[in-house]
Amino acid sequence: MTSNRPAGVSTDPSRQSPIPHRIIVADVGGTYARLGWIDAGGSNEIHDYRRYACAEHPDLASILRDYAAGTPSHGAVVAIAGVLEGDRLINSNLPWAVSVEQTRAGAGLAWVQLINDFEAVANAVPTLAPDTLSPLTPSTVSGASSPALVIGPGTGLGAAVWIEGQPPRVLPTEVGQASLAAGNALELDIVRRLLKDRPYLHNEHVLSGPGLMNLYRCLCELRDATPVHADAGALVAAAALDPLARETLETFCGWLGSVVGDLAIIFGARVVYLAGGVTAHIPEFLHDGRFLQRYLNKGVMTEQLERVPVWRVEHGQLGLLGAVVHRRETGSR
Repeated sequence: MTSNRPAGVSTDPSRQSPIPHRIIVADVGGTYARLGWIDAGGSNEIHDYRRYACAEHPDLASILRDYAAGTPSHGAVVAIAGVLEGDRLINSNLPWAVSVEQTRAGAGLAWVQLINDFEAVANAVPTLAPDTLSPLTPSTVSGASSPALVIGPGTGLGAAVWIEGQPPRVLPTEVGQASLAAGNALELDIVRRLLKDRPYLHNEHVLSGPGLMNLYRCLCELRDATPVHADAGALVAAAALDPLARETLETFCGWLGSVVGDLAIIFGARVVYLAGGVTAHIPEFLHDGRFLQRYLNKGVMTEQLERVPVWRVEHGQLGLLGAVVHRRETGSR
């Protein structure tokens, strides 16, 4: 018999109940897992927000189990970085392997559904309030709201495309694993140095939190300097006084603008939303003009991109909100 159950869903029929329960919604990245709960039959309000450091837990099930302790929870919708292949999640940034069924059983829930993290973020886009959006382009008016490109650097680089419809559709992507392209002489030098240590160079090797440190170390080598910052947080904090830290962030934002412009062209985007954990910490660098210059530097397509606004999203629970929207659109179990 063929199952009609959607991919990424594991259920235990013996635990099904028609009575509404609290449902866990989660946003799991390579560094942190953010969890809350909603009333299955109520509003979209997210309750009891908590954050877990992924490396401090042996698996996803233990995080869900800890959150649900003392709180009756029927199931969970988990927005998580990666691609589902059957029961297994393919991801290079998580500290542990993920099986949908093992996660459900280990968490003690009736059902668990995994969706791509940026699929969730894209689902949240139509619900964003104007005060959570900050323009990165002079143009803030688009002729259409779809297709909408949603992209963001965090532990990795995620992206998805939201397409208007009844119901709307979301195209998840693995842009972070696509080849990184240089757009100027400095970037070519960086690419050459990074290729010394790896056979394949993808976007996340530069355009992510860990990639930011790869970029910094390359610039130190190019400038005959010794690296002094151990992580991205220290690098960002030092940017006001450290010229190499500042150059790293300026190079990062310019390169990100180039990739975002490429993707807007590829997907025919009419609007772009820039999210992700890294962008929340470097707004002054994103707004200083380098991102915009590289975003628009697309030859004959520049005029078209001038009509495609880019918004930086200021919303700390975007993945959770997207998981809630996904839950409401897919209906009750």
